[in-house]
Amino acid sequence: MAERDEGHQPWSRWGSYLSDRQWGTVREDYSADGNAWSSFPHEHARMRCYRWGEDGLLGISDEKGLLCFGLALWNGRDPILKERPFGLANGEGNHGEDLKDYFFHQLNTPTHSFMRGLYKYPQQEFPYQHLVEENGRRGRDQPEYELVETGIFDDNRYFDVFVDYAKASPEDLLIRIRVVNRGSDEAELSLIPTLWLRNLWDWGYKEDWRQRSPICRDGDGIKTPDVHGIGSYQLACRQQGTWLFTENATNTERLYQQPNQQPYVKDAFHRYVVNGEQEAVNPAQEGTKAGLLLQQRIAGGEEWVVDLRLARQLPADPFDDSFEQLLQQREQECLDYFDSCAPGLSADDALIFRSAASGLLWCKKFYRWTVVRWLSGDPNHPSPPPERLKSENAYWRRMHADDVISMPDSWEYPYFCQWDLMFHAVAFACIDPGMAKQQSMLLRSPWYTAPNAQTPAYEWALSDPNPPIGAWAALRIFQIERNEKGFGDLPFLRSAMRKLILEYGWWANRNDRSGDSVFEGGFLGLDNIGVFDRRYPLPDGSRIEQCDGTAWMATLSLNLLQMSVSLAREEPEYTDIAERFLYDFVQLATTLNTEAVIDSKAKVLRSYKNWDEEDGFYYDVIKRPDGSWEYLRSRSIAGLVPLLAVASFSVDTVEKLPVLNVKEDLKWLSSERVQPTWLTKHFGLWHNDRTLFAAVPEENLRRICEYLFDEEEFLSPHGIRSLSKYYEKNPYSFCEGEASATLAYSPADSPVAMFGGNSNWRGPVWMPFNYLLIEALQKFGHYYGDSLKVEFPTRSGNWITLWDASLELEKRLVGLFRRNEAGQRPFNGAVELFQSDPHWKDLLLFNEYFHGDNGSGVGASHQTGWTAMVIKLLTQLQRYSTP
Repeated sequence: MAERDEGHQPWSRWGSYLSDRQWGTVREDYSADGNAWSSFPHEHARMRCYRWGEDGLLGISDEKGLLCFGLALWNGRDPILKERPFGLANGEGNHGEDLKDYFFHQLNTPTHSFMRGLYKYPQQEFPYQHLVEENGRRGRDQPEYELVETGIFDDNRYFDVFVDYAKASPEDLLIRIRVVNRGSDEAELSLIPTLWLRNLWDWGYKEDWRQRSPICRDGDGIKTPDVHGIGSYQLACRQQGTWLFTENATNTERLYQQPNQQPYVKDAFHRYVVNGEQEAVNPAQEGTKAGLLLQQRIAGGEEWVVDLRLARQLPADPFDDSFEQLLQQREQECLDYFDSCAPGLSADDALIFRSAASGLLWCKKFYRWTVVRWLSGDPNHPSPPPERLKSENAYWRRMHADDVISMPDSWEYPYFCQWDLMFHAVAFACIDPGMAKQQSMLLRSPWYTAPNAQTPAYEWALSDPNPPIGAWAALRIFQIERNEKGFGDLPFLRSAMRKLILEYGWWANRNDRSGDSVFEGGFLGLDNIGVFDRRYPLPDGSRIEQCDGTAWMATLSLNLLQMSVSLAREEPEYTDIAERFLYDFVQLATTLNTEAVIDSKAKVLRSYKNWDEEDGFYYDVIKRPDGSWEYLRSRSIAGLVPLLAVASFSVDTVEKLPVLNVKEDLKWLSSERVQPTWLTKHFGLWHNDRTLFAAVPEENLRRICEYLFDEEEFLSPHGIRSLSKYYEKNPYSFCEGEASATLAYSPADSPVAMFGGNSNWRGPVWMPFNYLLIEALQKFGHYYGDSLKVEFPTRSGNWITLWDASLELEKRLVGLFRRNEAGQRPFNGAVELFQSDPHWKDLLLFNEYFHGDNGSGVGASHQTGWTAMVIKLLTQLQRYSTP
């Protein structure tokens, strides 16, 4: 890692950067209606050349996605060659897009010096059509129909296909494929390790590096051309097989009934192996896609091992004794490294840690998208439809993505999501601080940021505003590394601060439309949390004034304040910046908690507050065109977001930075801006030699905690629910003019189509918000200590500090993955195969969210981005657990 970070060796040149899905993405959508799923469906994937990337099964590529390696499999029964995982398109699944294959990211190092993946390949015909039809019959009130339910894994009639990658050097990769027949009967398998070039030559550009240059035979193996400076590579295999060659080019004859420009096309290996078309492959033994056909009959319980080596220059004997030694060495280095990141964990916790960390690393994928070229089209292809120029994404024409980015999920969300990425970056800080810093600031570089300083959200809607947690991520990365090394990376913090100040200006000018410091509207990352879709005004013109919108801004101000305080210790010129964010925070905290704001002309700007004294909770407010307003009284985590705006500073820090001692400034603020009583009551106070800045005052905090730790409200056996369980028996309905809707507790999949219905914030447990909440409780606990205790659970008679309550929440969240008293892992749900079978029970997936009552995994299954935050919980529990 040091050699990589200091530029001595390009250890990141190769990695698990090959996407699991490229079809059905916005980048590949050239339709008039913007329906990416139907524009490029799974049926096209094996026959149609991609424009912006590639995909494959447990594959790798160089960091620019130019040269790709992956697996292809055929069990003798499937209708198609298995070259990529299968799943349902958004319109096919009863809860949106839905991966159906089972694969697992078992090991991976920060430099990808060792990687291991596992794919479960059935020996019976894969039920593609049956999965589509059965899910199509199910409604939103039913669970998704999964592959395991078809019975295809009964009697262990499947292959475990392991693939290991180990680097002898940055450009010398050892590859081992192990296929284990888990069944009792002999079964046949065709295996095609495949190497191919991303198509750069068919789009009509004249640069030399874009022109076609083929892969050719080289002794017993093959050799690639030098594509765009990555060098020429050789691929050899220890086993003997049949080399197949074709072009990474679209089969226009099959897809569009137009003659192919040449006879060898992308689906040639499928046609050769599955259909027996001998003429599909190039007899001249050259092409831009090459694979080695290996076939074996594997006895029940037996293992078939295939070794390959991909290198700039192969050694004279690529498979001598050092091959085996190096594979073992790199694997042990991987295990040792994770042990050093989290020493002293139990065997089960160590498995959770390395599985989460490895999944996070496997989900680093190459992502290319030049929006201006996507809008205008390519010389050799028809111009995109004019409707594209009217889309929101057209504003982002200067965005140019050409990077390895941490994806939320490598199949369901194979693209960046801004607020997901900030959680990924903090998780990276525990295992790879260099990558954490790079990922946290990537979307704030000139290549991505819009002229108005907005950062892109995600490829489906680049302009959507995500929760502003970039400053939190940068601050936490700085703090985590400082705690580990004993000193912080101040140049990183300074650089981040400059970018984030620009972004802060966009937020302040974009979302406070009424000028009363209330930040409303827009996608704020909680999807369907409200009774109405909070992105839009209601039909009668009423707007939803979000308590969490203002609270997110208060949190952003406070995080920027903490960053500027850290910098001002060394560079006093940051003091005035700290003062600015301090005043902004005080203003926003006051907005959440007070009412009757009047301007200089005696005009009432705001006659309400988000805190409801009667219920003791923060609510959204519906503000009507006539100025009247009403609470939307649904207790959700939107009303808990104000808790996140909290920080405390020591006496020593305040003495070095007097601006934090706000007692004198409060006199000016209270006379010029806001209500004096509230300010002087809640700011400038000291406890345990610390001063506290919090959007939630102590009396409100106590009342919220009664809900928060109530098992009939927010507290589940597995963390904090996103909506109170109270609404399970008492659904909340609201009618405003012609608009009426009902919100009920739904602990698993979404029952409504809002935001596509593939995520649900109406009851499940979400790891990222739980993590933020735990941090907030610890900050409160650090300030209040034993002077503030809460009943945990509510009505239990067990009174503990907020710090101890945070640890109890951590235990519940980690318990999603730990084996419980019955030997089961809650995230696996009720599937006995997953819970008990020796070949499944220790394979961990990190879902997007979790059932609010039983903890079973829901949503995207490989969300080892923000759900990988569990690694931070594990290490903290290890430090503070009672012997």
